[in-house]
Amino acid sequence: MSSQRGVRAQVADSWFRSAAAGVQADLVDAPITLPTDVLRDHREAHPLSRVFPLLDDVLGQAARDCDAIMAVSDSAGQLLWVCGHPQVLRQAEAIGFVEGANWDERVAGTNAPGMALRLDESVNIIGAEHFRRSVQRWSCAATPIHDPQTHGLLGVLDITGGDQIVVPQTMAMVRAAARMAEAELAREVLSRRSGEPRHTARGLSVVMESLGRSETLLSLDDGRGHQGTLRLSPRHSEILLLLASAPRGLSGDELAVLLYEEDVSASTLRVELNRLRHLLGEDVLASRPYRLAAELAGDWLAVEAHLASGDVRSALRLYRGPLLPHSAAPGVVRLRDEVHESLRRAVMQSREADLMSTWTRASWGSDDYAMWLAQRAVLPQGSPLRPLVLGQLARLDRELS
Repeated sequence: MSSQRGVRAQVADSWFRSAAAGVQADLVDAPITLPTDVLRDHREAHPLSRVFPLLDDVLGQAARDCDAIMAVSDSAGQLLWVCGHPQVLRQAEAIGFVEGANWDERVAGTNAPGMALRLDESVNIIGAEHFRRSVQRWSCAATPIHDPQTHGLLGVLDITGGDQIVVPQTMAMVRAAARMAEAELAREVLSRRSGEPRHTARGLSVVMESLGRSETLLSLDDGRGHQGTLRLSPRHSEILLLLASAPRGLSGDELAVLLYEEDVSASTLRVELNRLRHLLGEDVLASRPYRLAAELAGDWLAVEAHLASGDVRSALRLYRGPLLPHSAAPGVVRLRDEVHESLRRAVMQSREADLMSTWTRASWGSDDYAMWLAQRAVLPQGSPLRPLVLGQLARLDRELS
């Protein structure tokens, strides 16, 4: 990657995470976290074992034909299968790209499989974009594979090779193979259910995305195959968020106190609620008390759930910014502060430098003096990030004085 082109922002973020996690650029290979005696049982029990023959037939053979490698990892970054021409496989052994090795970017540095896991999206890494120098003669393209039922991350499908794979067709081929695998897993689910009694509509469900947004993005499913997405106005976003945070519902007076900074007439709130009910339907927004009559999922709720389970890393990955950041509604402000401070406290208490680095590189954390101090305390003396942290602390000292 030439200096004229610079470093892609996505890659720069991964380099910061790699450095903060303590990965050394001159590290030669990746650690083995699934020894041979464990690997076989682990991958036989993994859901992707059911579609590996399909992946090998569709993509593995193509990799062999073009002197590349196909790899399949689990959701922890551990390589379960690595296939390719024997000569290319021997070359890959020199950088630790072997079955049982862990290519999570926190232990192996910036690479396509690790970034695809971290970002849950398709990624390509070209040559010198790799964090470790030993990997910079390789290029790779990777995409996640999801469980068709839960939509959870099962693992990653990757193609690794030389300059010959740095073409758009490679990523298209990898993504197509991953979608085929997901379709096959979905067919298995349908096949298992074919003997089960059929049920009526499962009911209404809504998914709210409000983190880092001024307007909530709402996805609705009526349980009968009809789905849709709405972008709510700022006021309707506030109302829906407050109702989502009160499962038993709210009276008009209670909602007004949480929604408005000053006293307003009851008719003002009724007008807004009538507009929202017309938009969503009476099946979604019930009254007496006002409440959401649908199964609810929300991005901030997912953050809270991960924090409750102690998974700070996943919580931070899902956090796209403060909840409805421009809202001044008292109830929204309180909820926004609760979510933000809970995550901030968990990141600080984790003593994980890469998590702190992710926080301070975000717009909401760039001036967080206490987090910069905490990051300085956990970074080793030789870390390449120390000059950056010290520079940011000096900047804040000047500004605060």
